[in-house]
Amino acid sequence: MEIPHVPIFLFLIAPTLNRDDPDLGCAELQSPLCNGIVVRSFLLFIGEILTIIRPRLTDHFGIPISQEKADFAIPFLDEDLPLYVDPFLLWKSPSQQDQALHQSMIYAFRSLITKGSQSERIAKLQKISECSEVGLGESATRRGVKIGQELAKSILEHFEVSKQKMGTDVEHIEEVQLFVDKVSKDRISDFACVLLKSFIVDFTLDQCGKYGIPCQKTTILDLYDDRKDVFKNIEVEVPINPNDGKPILFVPKRWLRFSPWIGYEDYFKNHYLKQYVEEGAPHPGRVEILNFNRDNYGVIDRYIKNREKSFADCKNDPLFSTIPVVSAKRLLAAISKLPSGKTNNADKKYEDQLCRLLPSLLYPHLDFAMEQSRTDSGAHIRDLVFYNNKSIGLLSDLWDKYSCRQIVFELKNVKELERDHINQINRYLKESFGSFGILVTRNEPTKTIQRNLIDLWSGQRKCILVLTDSDIDMMVNVFESKQRDPIEVINKKYVEFMRACPS
Repeated sequence: MEIPHVPIFLFLIAPTLNRDDPDLGCAELQSPLCNGIVVRSFLLFIGEILTIIRPRLTDHFGIPISQEKADFAIPFLDEDLPLYVDPFLLWKSPSQQDQALHQSMIYAFRSLITKGSQSERIAKLQKISECSEVGLGESATRRGVKIGQELAKSILEHFEVSKQKMGTDVEHIEEVQLFVDKVSKDRISDFACVLLKSFIVDFTLDQCGKYGIPCQKTTILDLYDDRKDVFKNIEVEVPINPNDGKPILFVPKRWLRFSPWIGYEDYFKNHYLKQYVEEGAPHPGRVEILNFNRDNYGVIDRYIKNREKSFADCKNDPLFSTIPVVSAKRLLAAISKLPSGKTNNADKKYEDQLCRLLPSLLYPHLDFAMEQSRTDSGAHIRDLVFYNNKSIGLLSDLWDKYSCRQIVFELKNVKELERDHINQINRYLKESFGSFGILVTRNEPTKTIQRNLIDLWSGQRKCILVLTDSDIDMMVNVFESKQRDPIEVINKKYVEFMRACPS
């Protein structure tokens, strides 16, 4: 019997999967629907995918890569990364490859807007206006939309009516957003991604081979062939998004910024307002400014030349930036002064400050996934969730021994931990969290609670560590000294806990 289409196949046999089975993960499932083919590990894998908090592609495949070490921005499966390809980073790059890619992109753009009939050029502009495979921007679904014919026509008209910019002397495609309404940084990023898609496909294949990321044969649409000035589709093996079956392409981190170096926001704030708006005068609207720009090309030329001169200051943006040491110490001081309990919202302030502090203390060993709130038995609980990258021995142990794909930190601003607090996080330890979690609270647990934690490990092999104010204080001190890593404090707590457990 042939295996049905994968979604149907999973639907048919998923009910047979019992995640509480103690043998889960080591036995084989012999399904009558698949003619004896071993599928259990595959189903377990799919089950984990569905429960990972804010899943990334690498988490889907169970490949622990830290974002710091990866050369590409690890894509989310169900939402865009809030970053954009900045063509200026290729222009100013010392890499001859990046410089050549930028030149190729500019030649392609010039060709698209100058060659062919108007309808052909409109169609080409629409093709390059969306590159959903890379998952960059602000979409909550990883799917954007292409520009309409009217906007494409507006872009062409700008170049057609301009006496100084006939399309053949465009040096930076970013300048389009300084003349045409409804063209913003995400559209510029998409233009660049489509025009560079051939390189991006090769880069994706290289990174998949490097990290062993599984690929499937699929069709990539609209690769621009600059030799023939045509778009073509190619068959290639790249990663597939399990949510929608669409191909995923990787983008080098060195090309990414939150806002382009040459962009409307920077131009408006740092150039236009300072040069052309008197202090206290009302700010003009975007359309008024774009009209001004079209009538004053010299202004835009000077702005772009100034940005080119200051190229050395243009850096790619990291996907995560730690807070400064002085901010970490300020947060620690604020936490120390907070009373335990809920008086004057002390519990929420405690959670807010830890939410700002812990992701920085634990980076780059743990990539921050998200904070989330939940309710357990009527109690409001706030968690921090991190991806386990197996970047150090402790994290490998948690992955291997506790099936901990993500680490949850539960925050408790209480004077004394109670058994119910342990039960709350215990009920949460399943799926991607495996059997490991961390409680962050104010004081050392009582001997009774310590005994409960050890009994939990002895009976269910679940490990719950407790971090207190003194541990957070030590982590901040280590963070300041930069001699060691704050995560070593957690390693110390883990070693101490294991020594207290029966052998």
